[in-house]
Amino acid sequence: MVRNAVRMSRLLVFLSVFLSVGLISAWLFVNEVGAADELAHGKKVFESRCVICHGAKGDGKGLMDVVHRNEKKGMVWSVFPRDFTSGVFKFRTTPTGCLPTDADLVRVVTGGIPRAYMPSSVDLSKEDVKAVTGYIKTFSKRWTDEKACSAIPIKKPSFVGSPDSVAKGEKIWENMKCWECHGKEGKGDGTKADSLKDDWGDKVIPFDFTSGATKMGFAPENVYTAYTTGLDGTGMPSYADSLKEEDRWHLVSYTLKLMGRL
Repeated sequence: MVRNAVRMSRLLVFLSVFLSVGLISAWLFVNEVGAADELAHGKKVFESRCVICHGAKGDGKGLMDVVHRNEKKGMVWSVFPRDFTSGVFKFRTTPTGCLPTDADLVRVVTGGIPRAYMPSSVDLSKEDVKAVTGYIKTFSKRWTDEKACSAIPIKKPSFVGSPDSVAKGEKIWENMKCWECHGKEGKGDGTKADSLKDDWGDKVIPFDFTSGATKMGFAPENVYTAYTTGLDGTGMPSYADSLKEEDRWHLVSYTLKLMGRL
């Protein structure tokens, strides 16, 4: 009786392990198939909506031949399609040097980038957006080789926009030499404005804050994000290490004044 009980116990353990492994394998298979289907769908969305600018290889060369031909004729371009193969993104809520969050990608795909010829895609379903953002990640190994970063914490202080904060921000603007690129009055006409290039060798035109909303938006939080994360791939650095959080918010206050938001 004891021997039979032991055998039965071992049999039950074996069956339990066997079934568990089988269920896990089936679950992994289903998820693998599901992921493959989603990527295939994402590729279709990309080819129908994104390839004209970003190129079939995601290298940002969909329109670059046209752009470069026109540059030779003297035309000045300040906006270039993102090269996804580099894994470098300007508009993020993550620290400098980090990849964007999924939410960052979704926000850009859905809402577009004002003043950058990146159209909104509010007509796409959530499934379409999720699929195409997943497909975008296949262009760079950074997405599989690096750990994800968290978005920076943002809590706007009550002093933002006050006269005292604006005055402090103006001094910071001077001390940090923001005027070298953006100009004394924030018009993008600084002493270095004509010589700036991005990591791809393309000409960069410093933003004219007096023209209105930035490409990230006009809310104080948007401006603070740019000053804290930097715009990777460009000459716009992150001030997370060089300025205290309070001073970054003072700089936001002065920037809002330049933008005519105060």
